[in-house]
Amino acid sequence: MKLFKQLVLSSLIGVASIASAQNVKIIGLVELTGTGTTSGTNFDNGIKLAVKEINAAGGILGKKIDYVSYDTQSNPGVAKGLTDKAVDEGAYVVMGPVFSGSIMVSMASTKRAEIPNFTGGEAAAITQQGNPYIFRTSFTQSTAMPKIANYIRDKVKAKTVDVVYVNNDFGKGGRDLIIKSLEARGIKIGADISSEPGQVDFSSVVVKAKQSNADALFAYTNEEESARLLRELKKQGYKKPVIGETVLTSQKVIELAGDAANGAIAHVGLTADAPQAGVKKFDAAFQKEYSSRSDHNGLKGYIGMYTIKAVTEKIGKFDSKAFAAAMKNISLSAKANPGLLLDISYDENGDLDRESYLTTVVNGKQVVSEILPPVNKK
Repeated sequence: MKLFKQLVLSSLIGVASIASAQNVKIIGLVELTGTGTTSGTNFDNGIKLAVKEINAAGGILGKKIDYVSYDTQSNPGVAKGLTDKAVDEGAYVVMGPVFSGSIMVSMASTKRAEIPNFTGGEAAAITQQGNPYIFRTSFTQSTAMPKIANYIRDKVKAKTVDVVYVNNDFGKGGRDLIIKSLEARGIKIGADISSEPGQVDFSSVVVKAKQSNADALFAYTNEEESARLLRELKKQGYKKPVIGETVLTSQKVIELAGDAANGAIAHVGLTADAPQAGVKKFDAAFQKEYSSRSDHNGLKGYIGMYTIKAVTEKIGKFDSKAFAAAMKNISLSAKANPGLLLDISYDENGDLDRESYLTTVVNGKQVVSEILPPVNKK
């Protein structure tokens, strides 16, 4: 009987090993609780939708994707520990974290293990450290902020702008680059106002902005804080243009801010309201799957997973080092890889380039007012 049990156990282990060999492990490190819940959950859901589609179509190079996500709790220390866990579990690619502060801490582990790591973080410093295994799913702040500054100069025609930012790596990086971009265009900074992650009361922030009497306000905070800021601006009767980057006109902010979101303007790297056919198809599939609309983070996760598929099929094997090498200066077309939704290219640092959008909230809906070409379009 003992020998029989040993044989059965050995057989089960063998089956598990075969099953594992037939799959490719991809691990998500995402903010499912804490201040990053909205961002992380959307990112994770976008990945899972892509995995479902890819597996239904036969997987990658004949292998199904084995995707599991772990909750970083929006905590950099937890993210670091989970990254070590992902390395130990033999991840082919790691997706996330989304928050800049977390990826700044965690990416050393994937670099050491030579595992490609896609992040939703926008802080410019992420790809300025020479890490050959880090890749973005969103624009770097150094790409986005000049586009916003051009809009403020050319369309808003503001001479002075207040800046409200969240006091973390994401917020401080955006604050530094928008100020640099505005000043380079001859636009002065009025009030320079810091807020805290998870801040509830924005009354003093708005008082400072009103007292400065600038021509416009630039907001760079997380989803929940952005909604609270917009509500307080409306409550205090603020009438100047309110402009931001991606988050400010996101679906979650619109839902939380209600009427106060109307009139908000943002440069958006990705939006489910984009007019392209591929994005519309994604929007419909996401709503069917989750009974809610995706924000930009859902699109980032979805496109990121399809990028993994496209690059792996391009190199013709599951090789993390070869994958990272192939990502350098790569260009991928949505025509050849429909899951990418938009043509996309990466530079040698892991920063991406593609079309982007200017959006405005009108009657509770995000409306695309302009499609902006890739920065490096020839």
